[in-house]
Amino acid sequence: MIAIKRFASVDADFEKRLDALLAFEGAQDASVDQAVAAILADVKARGDEAVVDYTNRFDRLSVQSLAELELSQGELRRALDGLPLEQRTALESAAQRITAYHQRQPLSSWQYEEGDAELAGTLLGQKVTPLDRVGLYVPGGKAAYPSSVLMNAIPAKVAGVGELIMVVPTPGGERNPLVLAAAALAGVDRVFCIGGAQAVGALAYGTQTVPQVDKIVGPGNAYVAAAKRRVFGVVGIDMVAGPSEILVICDGRTDPDWVAMDLFSQAEHDELAQSILLCPDADYIGRVVEAIEKLLPTMPRKEIIRCALETRGALIQVRDLEEACAISNRIAPEHLELSLADADRWVGKIRNAGAIFIGPYASESLGDYCAGPNHVLPTSGSARFSSPLGVYDFQKRSSLIRVSPEGARVLGRVASVLAQGEGLPAHARSASLRVES
Repeated sequence: MIAIKRFASVDADFEKRLDALLAFEGAQDASVDQAVAAILADVKARGDEAVVDYTNRFDRLSVQSLAELELSQGELRRALDGLPLEQRTALESAAQRITAYHQRQPLSSWQYEEGDAELAGTLLGQKVTPLDRVGLYVPGGKAAYPSSVLMNAIPAKVAGVGELIMVVPTPGGERNPLVLAAAALAGVDRVFCIGGAQAVGALAYGTQTVPQVDKIVGPGNAYVAAAKRRVFGVVGIDMVAGPSEILVICDGRTDPDWVAMDLFSQAEHDELAQSILLCPDADYIGRVVEAIEKLLPTMPRKEIIRCALETRGALIQVRDLEEACAISNRIAPEHLELSLADADRWVGKIRNAGAIFIGPYASESLGDYCAGPNHVLPTSGSARFSSPLGVYDFQKRSSLIRVSPEGARVLGRVASVLAQGEGLPAHARSASLRVES
């Protein structure tokens, strides 16, 4: 029997149990942070030489220069051309859908001139500019994450990023053809077979071979996450993501096997992933438990799933769907499935979620690979104030301010008064000089 938590919103200790369920200690391991700090400092000081040393040590290689670890566009294209037809077709279909979705996102520059006669000729606006160069971290080795390549690289390219540099570790020299094929499809400009904190350092500080980037995106292990935290400010980062999460709100009408498998879909990521079901029907929750018991032994990653479900999973009976939505907003999950017969009417009740899957046929796994929206989503409750990765994350906005002589006289008086009130006389004088002229 699986020991997944079951409780109800009417329980006297519900608030306490929910808080305990959601508690996640995201503090960094001191030894990891210390090791990362040393690696970053070394890469900053020695550049290529340090990156090569760490790559040879951690990835069991024996290269002499960083140039040996850069892949050519020809190698990427050969990886794409060498895929089995079914894989290539699926990868191309996903890339097309992700591109079509993100092409609807770009922010546009805009401006307007003041209509007031006194301010005629004064122009205000916003200029949107893509980032010059972005670094993309992709986990490597035996794990294959071509979807991560597409989800990070495509919005960057749609945004107009000038150059996209991808880093991917290749332990033992193992290069994953799906990852390289995805890089070819997404238009990645340069690929280096390096990983870990040393790769983050190379992107953040630049080396003799790896150019410095403006922003680093993409997932990684604890060392990569710690490195991204440390270089933030030198470069931008997308986010430091926590464990994967899914919350399913179900009315009891969906096949319980579907719900069980959707809970598995996140639990199989790692032992800290979180899978929660909210449902008003106690009998249905019991059927989901039966489905879990039946299906779990068939899963190749069953031990990871079991650990995640028992450690951070829960099946919660709620009073009604209204309450389910309120609890969901409090949790602010990364992935929210509205597995409801009339799901559309409940979308308006949801304020906090990374991605909302509407109806029983919209499984979370479709969003991970090919639906179109980005699968890089806020975790650990940060959907209360954060958004999915998108084109806007690869652009920056500059304010436009052009002031006519007449506008300078009108606005200068306002600015001068406010500056004097703040005790900044040079500000006031700078504005009033234009008034006097």
